[in-house]
Amino acid sequence: MVNDRAMAQNTGLIEIEKLCKNFPQNEGDDIIVLDNVDLRFESGEFTSLIGPSGCGKSTLLRIIAGLTQADSGSLRLDGGAISVPGFERGLVFQDPTLFPWMNIYENIAYGLRSRGVYKEEKQNIPAYFKLVGLTGFEKSYPHHLSGGMAQRAALARTLVNKPKVLLLDEPLGALDAFTRMNMQDEILKIWQERGMTTVMVTHDVDEAIYMANRIVVMSARPAKIEEVITVALGRPRRRDDPEFLSLRSRILKILHFAGGGVELEYQL
Repeated sequence: MVNDRAMAQNTGLIEIEKLCKNFPQNEGDDIIVLDNVDLRFESGEFTSLIGPSGCGKSTLLRIIAGLTQADSGSLRLDGGAISVPGFERGLVFQDPTLFPWMNIYENIAYGLRSRGVYKEEKQNIPAYFKLVGLTGFEKSYPHHLSGGMAQRAALARTLVNKPKVLLLDEPLGALDAFTRMNMQDEILKIWQERGMTTVMVTHDVDEAIYMANRIVVMSARPAKIEEVITVALGRPRRRDDPEFLSLRSRILKILHFAGGGVELEYQL
């Protein structure tokens, strides 16, 4: 069964305290990227991180994934310290990063092979093709797929490992507007079925409001948390809802004072 919502309950709690990250320079002072960041992502919650370009959103996501080390502070998943990558945390990038020499089935199965559980779990792979709408494309190669389809494959490759936490680093940024909106709905459907803690970096204010339970608004570098906003809108959400538009205006105002300027996006 693909639906592991029951298994995911009471897991995937991320706690971040006084997290700092600097990047050293050959000359001059270090660049301070994250400055004493405190955050908590509840189990099963969908959170969007939004802020000016270069403020540290993706760096924070990579630290949660274990791909980048913080300089100080603490980071815990279900009470255990995070220091290295792990299959319980799945990361999807803006670029699908599929292996071009493997067909889509082999790409999706790659994680199972890496974990040494392919024989035991290969019978579940067709369910993931169905989950992301790629049934019939098992033998296709990445260059045969559209951008949206390739991103679906990348998502399935991550989900097949049944992560507690799904990390999305602007996964829809390279897609056209219509494909992007369709993929937003697909990701929401998967999140609702699986119940995973999900953290998504985006520059699109409407996308953040449409998808998230909470929106973390970050300042310009060195990044601090400007505000954490609970999105008290029902689902499915309407982008022309007056409350939706009011929340958009509020976030844009916060970003203006946080140094966001015109680098953020929103859909008319």
